[in-house]
Amino acid sequence: MRILRNLILPVVGLALVGCNTDMWVQPKHHPLDESEMFADGQASRPLLQGTIARGHLREDGAFYTGIQNGKWVDAIPVPVTMDLLKRGQDRYNIYCTPCHGQLGDGKGMIAQRGFQLKRPVGNYHTKRLREMPVGHFYDVITNGYGAMYSYASRIEPQDRWAVVAYIKALQLSQQGTVNDLNDSQKAELDKPAKNEAAHEGGSH
Repeated sequence: MRILRNLILPVVGLALVGCNTDMWVQPKHHPLDESEMFADGQASRPLLQGTIARGHLREDGAFYTGIQNGKWVDAIPVPVTMDLLKRGQDRYNIYCTPCHGQLGDGKGMIAQRGFQLKRPVGNYHTKRLREMPVGHFYDVITNGYGAMYSYASRIEPQDRWAVVAYIKALQLSQQGTVNDLNDSQKAELDKPAKNEAAHEGGSH
């Protein structure tokens, strides 16, 4: 027993000598610690002006703000494809329809259920909004407008332009005339509808 004790005691002694707090008790500051070194008393230092997080450099101002040279851009800075319009329709139906309505006429369910404001919900088919540059709509989605809050945290920049493209499509859908069609499209209008032709054929 004495021999066993004599063997254990040196091992325990070596273990105690090896234990110290140098690794986790270090002369350093943690976030939000106080510090007497700086005049403001804060250990955490503010970021230098112009500091940008990695992966967040946004050199294309028109794409990320809808503004160029101090003015709203007149053209959507991404290719307007059918996929973009479908994505815009999807995002529009989720975020915009409740107030602006499926047609963009400002008659969404929220507006119909007594949402009264000094400025009513925007109707995209008014002369003022039909003539607004596309950058205006992007800016409103990003920063909000009136009672409408910002959707910047909910809709990514690419999707914001998709929504803008769909809004312009809605405007065209309500203001278009036959003169906006090309010759082949006009010719299609002159053809009888398939269901009408089938009905006539079954009546003989």
